[in-house]
Amino acid sequence: MAAAALLSAPAPVPLPAAFAGWWEHVNGSPAWQDGIFWALAALYGLIAASSFIQVARIQHRVPEYGWTTQKVFQFLNFLVNGARCSIFAFRRQVQLVNPQIFQHVILDLPGLAFFTTYAMLALFWAEISYQARGLDTDGLRSGFYTINGVVYAMQVLVWVLLWLNPNSSMLVLSKLFIAGLSFSAALGFLLYGGRLFLMLKRFPIESKGRQQKLSEVGRVAAICSCCFLARCVMMCFAAFNKDADLDVLDHPILNFIYYLLVEIVPSALVLYILRRIPSKLKLARYHPLSSG
Repeated sequence: MAAAALLSAPAPVPLPAAFAGWWEHVNGSPAWQDGIFWALAALYGLIAASSFIQVARIQHRVPEYGWTTQKVFQFLNFLVNGARCSIFAFRRQVQLVNPQIFQHVILDLPGLAFFTTYAMLALFWAEISYQARGLDTDGLRSGFYTINGVVYAMQVLVWVLLWLNPNSSMLVLSKLFIAGLSFSAALGFLLYGGRLFLMLKRFPIESKGRQQKLSEVGRVAAICSCCFLARCVMMCFAAFNKDADLDVLDHPILNFIYYLLVEIVPSALVLYILRRIPSKLKLARYHPLSSG
């Protein structure tokens, strides 16, 4: 009976011919390709501009604070999104770069910088958790630098291997490395964001700013975790499916969906949630004692 049921089950319904034709038409059209890449460049440019404005606002409001975590985070967002904007604005020129390994470096490097930028948030949350428990935080910052150094060294090694042996296996390895890195970043946000969230929930309800900070940490941790998990899944899919390759010109729709989901929308949401800047310092006025 089971075998008969399986044999009689209807076959999967293919995509409508009109939709399949539209997909192929858009992917093969230079006009559509340029339009989608320019749209991505414009979106990245808007985020880069908003980050730069935030850096300028913080510097104008509290110049005496120096390079705080918030200012560095906003500045790195400006650099990452500015780089993505330039790459998509000159996507056809990037495709002509030789040797081909430099194309991979140009396309992959902003993704590594994106990882470093948002790993700073996990570091900041970890430092808050350690300070609240009276623990030393020096090891966290040195660990952050060490992890980033190892990640960049491993990526350089992957590039060298890809340069020396440019075959499909090396391309799969390169994409799986990004997928593994993204999965680790998602775990980091779940761990340190969740730990800080639970710590804030134990604070007294009347604590100043407790509810606002609780909501901020919870939303940012959820957004970043989903963002890096989506990047991991899509990189794994692209590694074993040639039709999902993001490094070619004739897959503009996939490029738009991928970068919109894993970088543009998460960056815009996080920057909106973290839009508050420090209050201007107010020095206490001097009140002379009355002679009476």
